[in-house]
Amino acid sequence: MSIKTSITLASLFLFSIFSFEAAWAQQNLIGVTEGLPALTIKNNGENEQTYSLSLQILALMTGLTLLPSIVLGATSFTRIIIVLSILRQAMGTQQTPPNQVLIAIALFLTFFIMTPTLTEINNTALNPYLEGEIPAKSALTTGSNTLKEFLVKNTRENDLSMFSDLIGHQGYNKTADIPLTVILPAFITSELKTAFQIGFLLFLPFLVIDMVIASILMSLGMMMLSPMLVALPFKLLLFVLVDGWAMTVGSLVATYVSN
Repeated sequence: MSIKTSITLASLFLFSIFSFEAAWAQQNLIGVTEGLPALTIKNNGENEQTYSLSLQILALMTGLTLLPSIVLGATSFTRIIIVLSILRQAMGTQQTPPNQVLIAIALFLTFFIMTPTLTEINNTALNPYLEGEIPAKSALTTGSNTLKEFLVKNTRENDLSMFSDLIGHQGYNKTADIPLTVILPAFITSELKTAFQIGFLLFLPFLVIDMVIASILMSLGMMMLSPMLVALPFKLLLFVLVDGWAMTVGSLVATYVSN
């Protein structure tokens, strides 16, 4: 068999395979298209809209996609994880506790701090909506107003005023009037500032220990011995004696509960 004939047969074989796959994909696409419900939006006579199941699933998937951003930017998670990371760096333990443990601690503390807010949202917005007592728009407004109250209580006035001025608003009469586009960046900026302030205070005692150990080693002429290695047991001893984890976690939670 010549090379030309072989190439021709191979081309026909590949063409037949591609044609079969294209026809099979087209049939499946038609079946899927016919199986999916059409997007329908109905008015029930009171200017309220009812959406089809497909649109509700799309909204649910979009919400799940945005959930990590909401956890990071609209809760106490950011402040807690930054403080714990600075604390680990100050102690000089490198990867102890590991990142997974720090994230777990931050998530549990975030859930504890956010429980009153989430409970109020559940009682005033989610449950009434699921029981059909209020429409979706009212539930969304009520839930967002509850979240706004938590965010504003834990946001510095300077940060809130700065972002309000940037969009051209001089002031708001009540918390519900402040848009989330202003509250969220102001809140995350305030959280970063507060987290670094707490981290600075936590860093100071460990820095003093490092300086004392370094001075002692220099006075003894032990230049080749690492001060960080020698200071690590003393840091751990000090942290355990003062019950450092309880103090740190309790102080972090108290900064929110006290508000």
